Amino acid sequence: MSPPKFRVAICGGGVGGLTLAVAFSQYPDIVVDVYEAAQSFYEVGAGLGVWPRSFKVLRKLGYDLERQLIQRCGYEFTEEYVPCIKHRKSDQTVGFQLFDLVTKGNQMRFHRADFHGVLLSHLSPSCTTYNAKRLKSYIQPRSRKSPIKLIFQDGSTATCDVLIGADGIKSSVRPCMMRELAEVVGPHEKQSVLSCMNPIWSGVTAYRTLIPAEKLRARCPNHRVFAGGITQYLGKDAFFLAYSISLGKYINFAGFTLQPDLVNTAYEADPRMPRRSFQGRADSDWVGELTAEQFVEPFKDFEEDAKQILKCVERGTLWAVHTVKTLPSTNFGRVALLGDAAHAMLPFQGAGAGQSIEDAYLLATVLGHKATTLDTVPRALAIYDKLRRPFSSDVALRSRLNGQLCALQTNVPLHRLGNTVTKNWEWAWLTELDDALEEAVKLVENSSINIRL
Repeated sequence: MSPPKFRVAICGGGVGGLTLAVAFSQYPDIVVDVYEAAQSFYEVGAGLGVWPRSFKVLRKLGYDLERQLIQRCGYEFTEEYVPCIKHRKSDQTVGFQLFDLVTKGNQMRFHRADFHGVLLSHLSPSCTTYNAKRLKSYIQPRSRKSPIKLIFQDGSTATCDVLIGADGIKSSVRPCMMRELAEVVGPHEKQSVLSCMNPIWSGVTAYRTLIPAEKLRARCPNHRVFAGGITQYLGKDAFFLAYSISLGKYINFAGFTLQPDLVNTAYEADPRMPRRSFQGRADSDWVGELTAEQFVEPFKDFEEDAKQILKCVERGTLWAVHTVKTLPSTNFGRVALLGDAAHAMLPFQGAGAGQSIEDAYLLATVLGHKATTLDTVPRALAIYDKLRRPFSSDVALRSRLNGQLCALQTNVPLHRLGNTVTKNWEWAWLTELDDALEEAVKLVENSSINIRL
């Protein structure tokens, strides 16, 4: 058996990190270590949605994986046009239907733990996973022949040839990489690069809870939310969506308030609000517990249809939604970022998980290619950055705009809202990653094409 061509360390065992590890299974000459900060890969909590463009990427990982995901999802994937999200004008006594978002192909929705479980079951023997391993920093030598040293918060260390930061919005890899990059840019660019190290508040606050379906059914047995699909209730500066999950056992509620004047300011949590802690990470000032009364406050003047849902709320959580500035680069030397570590975006197109999946597959394609060696890893990562960073940055802008449209903060008249939302979103079902993959292979194979490192 031939020796491995290099060892890849993936910091972060979420959607992007595990997808990358599975994608590397196609390349047995690459040894992979996955380091996850939490005690378990089976993260508890929020679900995730994957649009047709990104689900087609998951299908490339094999038929068995695809069928297991569909089984967990509970319904088949289709590429036909289907109704997806009903949008209502709701910040008034009597609301009305604005438009139905129709998509070419359906969004596949998963419980996060189920999704992680399927990916974990498809890791190759050349992949080793570690839990309770939170990266503190790394040291990247100038010599490409020398290994990168990983330093963990528990005091332990490890080495790798290539480091991928898939460790989310609070990435430990990103600030280290930005400091490295700041040392080689001009003096006028240095501060701009360093400003990308930490997350920034978007001015958006999210309200999340689960409502027992039987409670809403007892109050309103024919409520529209039971008809299937997603219903979104729009209002000035605030909106929420609701839909059935867990085979109809619960109603998932996600609400938002948008404060444009607070974008990029420091988030200040209400000191009266209890903090919420999470397994594997410290208490966060971004997340707090709300009583039912506090939770429904932003939506209290919505139409009766919406109030029927709000009256069923028992408690909930408030999230200060943070993002990452558009980075000057997602790679430096033999280190790269993917997913939220690279481009944490607003949730208004449900695109974050999908962009992590696309990052991972293209990254595995350029690193796994037979033409890529340890010496050419920096060029392969630069190709990844060239092809993925502009696209994910555009998706982030589109997600922000979609939130503004749903919060009725633009000059788009109501009768044009449906067409505007659809045009802004249709990249998720009318485009594919394949063109970028073909371009990536072409650039890897033709070393005479100049790539900025």
